Amino acid sequence: MKATKSNPIEHLNAELAYQKAILGSVSRTFALTIPLLPPAIEVVVGNTYLLCRIVDTIEDAANLQPETKQHLSKLFLDAVLEKSSVQSFVEPCLRALHGYGNPDELDLIAHTPTVLRILHTCTLQDQAAVSRCVSIMSEGMSRFHSKQSQMGLKDLTEFEEYCYVVAGVVGELLTTIFSNHSSEFARNFQGQENLALDFGQALQMTNILKDSPEDRARGVSWKPAGMTQLDLLRIAHIKLEASMQYILRIPKKDIGIRRFCFLAFGLAVMTLSKIAQREQFNNKDEVKLSRKTVMTFYVFTKFGASSNTLMKIFFRIAAKDLPKK
Repeated sequence: MKATKSNPIEHLNAELAYQKAILGSVSRTFALTIPLLPPAIEVVVGNTYLLCRIVDTIEDAANLQPETKQHLSKLFLDAVLEKSSVQSFVEPCLRALHGYGNPDELDLIAHTPTVLRILHTCTLQDQAAVSRCVSIMSEGMSRFHSKQSQMGLKDLTEFEEYCYVVAGVVGELLTTIFSNHSSEFARNFQGQENLALDFGQALQMTNILKDSPEDRARGVSWKPAGMTQLDLLRIAHIKLEASMQYILRIPKKDIGIRRFCFLAFGLAVMTLSKIAQREQFNNKDEVKLSRKTVMTFYVFTKFGASSNTLMKIFFRIAAKDLPKK
């Protein structure tokens, strides 16, 4: 799309419509949760998710060598930070991903200029937060490209570092953006920044455990070597407890933020509980939540997110199968 001087608002609306549409194509879960946020926050969080999805796409490309992934990640980061043109990333990335199996993710990469133009309509504070997040994620993932193996990550410390660069930093980003738009939220989280890390890492641990059969099939494991599924579920439960505290601190007047966080949290709890009920599983579809379960919980968040008591009751019941510390 090319901007026209005569209709800049119409052009921006078209680009925002693309952002909303492609979000639904690359992630059904976040397409459900992100629209719960207030409009200004919805735009920047949706935009950030798409930027992070581009980084993930490079990481997920099984046919690319680690050196190629590192090169593409650097080109992408330079484009985000405006150190080089966007096309200097898009063209070589699409060439490298020729034959990649997900056309929606390829379309997203082709529209990187659109995504970055939307980012530049956000406040300078929000832009700075997004740039920090994408920088840490992109550079962090580049370090881990060469660590992909069937043996898994070296130890728990390396595992937590990986969870930080792919998700903990997103928890920090969300907290910064929410604070930028809500002074009461900012006050409630002074000195409680670690809760944001736990919130992001709990969601990432859910993905790692859920996707482990598919990762194993392509010769990769993101689990720490020597640790069992039970060990990881126990750690995840600790991080979920901290995540619950994170959500309880969100001001009730910021109900959109509360629903966004509670919905993502609840889906993670229920997924981990399904995993905990199995000693092993061979496909993530075996532990995938049904659409009916997702939509029922979505409706529940409409009133549940405004009640600390209801959220605590949900967590206690939904997490009953998770191993405790």
